[in-house]
Amino acid sequence: MHVLIMGSGVIGTTMAYFLARDGHHVTVVDRQAGPALETSYANAGEVSPGYSAPWAAPGVPVKAIKWLLMQHSPLVIKPMLDPAMWRWCFSMLRNCTESRYQLNKGRMVRLAEYSRDCLRHLRQETGIAYDERAQGTLQLFRTQKQLDGIGKDVEILRGYGIPFQVLDREGYVKYEPALASVKEKFVGALRLPGDETGDCFKFTQRLAEMAVGLGVDFRFNTTIDGIESNGKRVSGVRTSQGVLSADQYILALGSYSRELLKPIGIDIPVYPVKGYSITVPIADAAMAPESTIMDETHKVAVTRLGDRIRVGGTAQLSGFDLSLAAPRRQTLEFVVNDLFPRGGDIAKAEFWTGLRPMTPDGTPIIGRTSCPNLYLSTGHGTLGWTMAAGTGRVIADLVSGRTPEIAVNDLSVARYA
Repeated sequence: MHVLIMGSGVIGTTMAYFLARDGHHVTVVDRQAGPALETSYANAGEVSPGYSAPWAAPGVPVKAIKWLLMQHSPLVIKPMLDPAMWRWCFSMLRNCTESRYQLNKGRMVRLAEYSRDCLRHLRQETGIAYDERAQGTLQLFRTQKQLDGIGKDVEILRGYGIPFQVLDREGYVKYEPALASVKEKFVGALRLPGDETGDCFKFTQRLAEMAVGLGVDFRFNTTIDGIESNGKRVSGVRTSQGVLSADQYILALGSYSRELLKPIGIDIPVYPVKGYSITVPIADAAMAPESTIMDETHKVAVTRLGDRIRVGGTAQLSGFDLSLAAPRRQTLEFVVNDLFPRGGDIAKAEFWTGLRPMTPDGTPIIGRTSCPNLYLSTGHGTLGWTMAAGTGRVIADLVSGRTPEIAVNDLSVARYA
């Protein structure tokens, strides 16, 4: 079967690999010159099933007001006359109830846990290397109120059998020795030992090479202009190389998926949420992080990737703007200096931004559409790297006519109908 995938980020490339391994003829189309050159390029580096949770949660509307007033705010909203942004915001607010939070987090954890397992199997089968580490995630709390508020998340972790540790100052320093000099800044931590880290860009680049070895045809520098449909099925994809046809089509264009679907009558609530990162060369390995640390106050992740420190964070609602904002860099530099003041050489940091494709309920959109030969794989938000391997396996199963190993009916676009 010929399958055409739109998008060569970590999601699109992983799907291509699994589909080719199943014996399909796969074509991947992307406007960039290579794989993983947009949102997958410099994300926080976390593979974090235990930290998978929707942004829409009880209490978030009140927290959001406080965040907007902070000097180093984790949330930035640029006032815009953009109906799509405000519809997305209102829909997110509707998901800030206890019942919806529990439902949405359950969906996300299910896919993320499965994806982590798929990634481990893939690593064993192929020997792929990407500065990976399996030393867990440490969520740090600066106030007792933050630490006391983890009860609901802990309950869900217990329900899914996800291992965790609630640690005091001495406890978390055992796992992150470099924090010993700043431990008085934090009252405690939640450790998720099953989480991993790794360079998403390196992974995607190397998996793309393996996919080519299986016969995948990557068509880079190719702009996608539209999807052609006869009202019932997709008949082709208009590109700068002409119309490309296949038997099955998969849309994995992240934040850009929505505009491509509207002309064929499919509406998805995916909106770009801008994130930033800096990549800092390690100056003193003993004073750098061992794995991933999440500063709960500033919602900034600090991750060790080989001889570099990746610092990622900020949720900015500003449409498709890709400009680099100096205040956002200052926040990232503040956090890494506050936690690991001697760990990295900030003067040599690489500053980057990307657009996370977010759904208002936090759960990605994966599966069939009303067009029986069109599949969606988008809306992974901050968890594209975490959920990539599982998403690839699920889509390959669906296209191949197999029943996926996890429940996926509630992940499709039909849940918004």
